[in-house]
Amino acid sequence: MVEKQRAADAAQRTVDELREAYGPPAERGMTGAQSETYETALRASRDLAREVQTALSEYAKDTGRPRTEIEAEVGEAAAEPQET
Repeated sequence: MVEKQRAADAAQRTVDELREAYGPPAERGMTGAQSETYETALRASRDLAREVQTALSEYAKDTGRPRTEIEAEVGEAAAEPQET
């Protein structure tokens, strides 16, 4: 789950970087390529976030632990620097 969370976080950072580079989608006209790149990144970010949420819910159900507790642990672990 930690790796999934890291992937979701990285995907969201990409969306944020594209929004910073291109401007907010509703405020500024993007080129076709920019719009496609942004939309693809946004879909990937949402899909990964959904996968994390599903995994958290399933794990909480399987272990009987509070979901919020597991989510906090995964978030903290994902924020720690990765060992190489």
